Amino acid sequence: MKKICFALLISFLLLTGMRAAFGAPVRVKELVDVQGVRENVLYGYGLVVGLSGTGDTERVFFTAQSISGMLGRLGIRINPTDVQVRNVAAVMVTARLPSFSRPGSRIDVSVGSMGNARSLAGGVLLITPLTGPDGQVYALAQGPVQAGGFDVGLHGSSMQKNQPTSGRVPAGGIIERAVVANLEKSPMVLGLKTPDFTTSNRIAEAINAALKDDTLARAADPASVEVKIPAAYKGKTVALMTAIEAIEVEADQRARIVVSERTGTVVAGDRVRIRAVAVAHGGLSISIQTLPLVSQPNALSRGGRTVQTNQSAVDAKEKKQPVVALPATTTVEELVKALNLIGATPRDLIAILQAMKAAGAIDADLDVI
Repeated sequence: MKKICFALLISFLLLTGMRAAFGAPVRVKELVDVQGVRENVLYGYGLVVGLSGTGDTERVFFTAQSISGMLGRLGIRINPTDVQVRNVAAVMVTARLPSFSRPGSRIDVSVGSMGNARSLAGGVLLITPLTGPDGQVYALAQGPVQAGGFDVGLHGSSMQKNQPTSGRVPAGGIIERAVVANLEKSPMVLGLKTPDFTTSNRIAEAINAALKDDTLARAADPASVEVKIPAAYKGKTVALMTAIEAIEVEADQRARIVVSERTGTVVAGDRVRIRAVAVAHGGLSISIQTLPLVSQPNALSRGGRTVQTNQSAVDAKEKKQPVVALPATTTVEELVKALNLIGATPRDLIAILQAMKAAGAIDADLDVI
């Protein structure tokens, strides 16, 4: 009972906070991204050395080939079939190139084993070129690997924590080539993070009102707003974006309920409305118990033998739950209160919401994650 009351309190506080949050002005900075200003993904192939016998085995032939090729560039000729070291692991190296990054800046790098290495803990990533989808090298990575776990073993016993075959090299990448977006292009396009007709139109109207020109901003579609660069801001796009990002807009969005069947979590906003509906949710529990029975022959019988059998007992119980009648325009908060009073668990609530959505009794999108 205490758990149910606590859950009711938490649900009430969350929903009350959401109700206060909806309708509050939000800065344009939190609602949009400038088209062309984004991160770029980089990747590369490298070697991690210095492992304490936890690297790739000789069965991973491409690791041996990589070691042979690397030593060949250093003037040491060796046949890949003669490479039998366990202190080296072949890895894929990935990173994200932030927008407007300049050469010489440092970025974090992630590494992951490609072979059968047991752990990358204590290893050092050798210099690895990081390329983009266009094949150009944008950064170089090198440095000690910080693994997120460990894997140790001795005499057949082993112990593992987290995932030791992946890790990070903090500030291990140095940018060699910059990717700079053209901000002077007019019109400048603002992309909405959550497309919505109403929000897009409100952003355009708010920008025109702030800049005192009704022809500058236009809502092209639910996902973008086109902004012409005024003559006063030619060559001053950063100042223009500073003024636009500070504008506050009342954002709108579709009513939505998000449920997670894995954790039994239900999150809903105050815009969710429920039509008149009757809800009945009974609990059926079935238990099966298997009891071993031993059948022995009589004391004077000949040729008899002891036989062991199993006897199963099936018991089914159904809880009698009352029917809850909900009037129209009921909120999710009131639905949660009513269902908690009849003893419904969060997982029961998920099943009820899905059934109500299928019956057309909920005016909201139901997302199951």
